[in-house]
Amino acid sequence: MQNKIGAIQHSSYLYCLNRSARVMLDDCSSESQPLRWGVPQGSILGPLLFNLYILPLGAIFRRHAVSYHLYADDCQIYFSFKPTQSMQVLSDCIDNVKLWLADNFLHLNDSKTEVIVFNPHSIPATHQPDLNYLSPNVSTVISNLGVKIDQALKMDAQVNNTVKSCFYHLRRISKLKHILSVRLLKSVVHTFITSRLDYSNSCLYGISKAAQSRLQLVQNSAARFLTGVDRRQHITPILKSLHWLPVHLRINFKIMLLTYKSLNSQAPPYLCQLVHYYNPPRALRSEDKLLLALPNARLKSRGERAFSVCAPKLWNALPLLVRQAPTISIFKSRMKTHYFNLAYNT
Repeated sequence: MQNKIGAIQHSSYLYCLNRSARVMLDDCSSESQPLRWGVPQGSILGPLLFNLYILPLGAIFRRHAVSYHLYADDCQIYFSFKPTQSMQVLSDCIDNVKLWLADNFLHLNDSKTEVIVFNPHSIPATHQPDLNYLSPNVSTVISNLGVKIDQALKMDAQVNNTVKSCFYHLRRISKLKHILSVRLLKSVVHTFITSRLDYSNSCLYGISKAAQSRLQLVQNSAARFLTGVDRRQHITPILKSLHWLPVHLRINFKIMLLTYKSLNSQAPPYLCQLVHYYNPPRALRSEDKLLLALPNARLKSRGERAFSVCAPKLWNALPLLVRQAPTISIFKSRMKTHYFNLAYNT
């Protein structure tokens, strides 16, 4: 479940001078009032200071044994339960959250609250959990920091949104082709197309081949647009000339980058604790090859897509020279070369 928290009054977490505030509605405006505390909207400090302001909120979640993530005003809670289990714990937690927010001049935005339930395929519809007053907020697809997640975890909604957005921007960029140099055109394509294909693409590991081919179609179209090559020509030499990795290897690249950061304590703690080096019970030749322990996955369609499973699997398939990279820049360079050789047999 995720929701938005909005302030109903300026929070006194930073003193400011010579600023004022007023409310405008169409052509009407209130009188300006001095603003003694607060952070300008859109400031870099805003999300950080707001997180510090609502830091005590985490104590409530921990007291109810509910997992959570906070990013500025976006609050997400996670709760694992059995179909027959009561939702009273979750209801009590939300009630306590609302009381804390009200005492601290904040408001829980019910209109932006979304609830999604992930359950095994074997559970019939008649055994769905009773979410009480949260039932109207239940959705089959939710947006998590711009990533659309569906109940079946197929990521079709995210793929559809990415493909639609990329082709929209590609059509708009095509109108600028005659006035931009090749260098600037590549920069624009990377900004509006490649960045969207790469955004949170680590969540797309293990998606269907049909969904993956749709994303590859976007990259192919962008490559043909840049080079002016006819559709009838094979795309592989074009991607190779641009030095672009195919979509499925770009996904692997992102996961491996997160893995390297996790192993070197450069990633969030909740990722670092999911990967561990393999320690054999007895002395083996493989103990100095920097391999990761590969846990067993109970469910193929979901379990093998988890970071704790796919990260060690992909990491152990890398050459030892790549795993031994001393810095992140060297690791990225060696990994790009390795995946490039795999993609184009060079």
